[in-house]
Amino acid sequence: MLISNDREELASAALAKVDALHTGLTQIVLEGGNLDGIAAEVARVLEVGVAFTSTDGRERASALPEDLRSALDAHDLVDPTGRLRVERMDGDGASVGPGEARSLRVAAGGVDLARLVCLRPGEPLSSDDVHALERAAAVAALLITREEAVTAVENKYQGDFLRDLLMRRGGLANDQAYVAEHAATFGWDLTRPVVVVAAEIDPVAGEERAGSAQRRQWQERFSAAWRQVTGGLGAGIPSVDFSSEVVTLLPLGGAGDGPGEEAPTGHDVVRRAVTAVAGDKGGGRRPFSVGVSRVAWTLDELSAAYAQARRAVDVGRRVQGGGSTTFFDQLGLHRLIALIPEEENGELRSFVRDVLGPLAEQTSEAADLRETLQVLLDTNFNVAEAARLQFFHYNTMRYRVSKLERLLGPLSTDSHLRLDVAVALRVLEIAG
Repeated sequence: MLISNDREELASAALAKVDALHTGLTQIVLEGGNLDGIAAEVARVLEVGVAFTSTDGRERASALPEDLRSALDAHDLVDPTGRLRVERMDGDGASVGPGEARSLRVAAGGVDLARLVCLRPGEPLSSDDVHALERAAAVAALLITREEAVTAVENKYQGDFLRDLLMRRGGLANDQAYVAEHAATFGWDLTRPVVVVAAEIDPVAGEERAGSAQRRQWQERFSAAWRQVTGGLGAGIPSVDFSSEVVTLLPLGGAGDGPGEEAPTGHDVVRRAVTAVAGDKGGGRRPFSVGVSRVAWTLDELSAAYAQARRAVDVGRRVQGGGSTTFFDQLGLHRLIALIPEEENGELRSFVRDVLGPLAEQTSEAADLRETLQVLLDTNFNVAEAARLQFFHYNTMRYRVSKLERLLGPLSTDSHLRLDVAVALRVLEIAG
């Protein structure tokens, strides 16, 4: 009888704790609190470490002391960019010494909104703890739904404003004082030199085409990732979802005083941002490609910079494939080829056929010879070096050179012909 009474008392105490936690969390939401407040309350009541993350593990709010963060890191539950590996903590959780770390869905209306990560390193979570965490996740879902409704409206206004500025609509670029003042209401600083970064989610070969709702969810998560990462790089950085792309204006630390100074490339700051957004590809992250403009020193240069970023992401994806980060200044000849309008691609293809002849065909033999031809051009027709690079016998390479010259002309002696061929190969990379 005594044991039964003890069990009833423990169950009653656990239920009271859950109800008290739920009441406290609801009060936090009603009083305009945030996820940090919810995390702190859950951590205090359950005596655990708590973090709210995006669905793929980017931290949004937390009550995680440094010793608990170190415990997660020591058990390989944090990737090099700081993302919590929530996919390893799903279900029954992951062992952390004698205790565990567990990830719970924060969802509303069947839509994943976030993850609640809980860590207790000393002992496993009890069923009562899990029940309390599920209550906390439900309350957090209410808060996140409210925040996302507000954020969606803000993003719409921000997106319209930045798009008008980049497309030079409504005379915005001519009224720089108004632009700076209006941007300041969004918390943006447009008075610094920036590079425009355009990022697009890549299609995955062989993957079944997702529905519009799924694609929108991917895009929203992608946009949120850029906002979160750029927010960590500094204050006042615009990062906006343009439906099919995310456009970010990254300021350059240590930029020169003006156009007379040597313009910084911004490679370091861009690559740092791209690496942080990509993470280790865990948690359902989608692959993406990035295009980066030259430095825009003034508001007047933003429109051209946006066009450069768009061109860089398009050419980079065609030439390098998905997952590329392409800087406009590094496009070289591709930059000029990409300037030709789409409606004149027929002229480009005609040029390729005229110069390359049968090597322009989409056959394995033609592709093989084009590869050899490119190596020869790269080595200035040094047959011995080209043979070494392609792992051919010297006589085999000599035979290939003879075949190429029968098809295309005296490549080894005619520098003008070599230039035409080199350009045609570059056109083929872009225009197909």
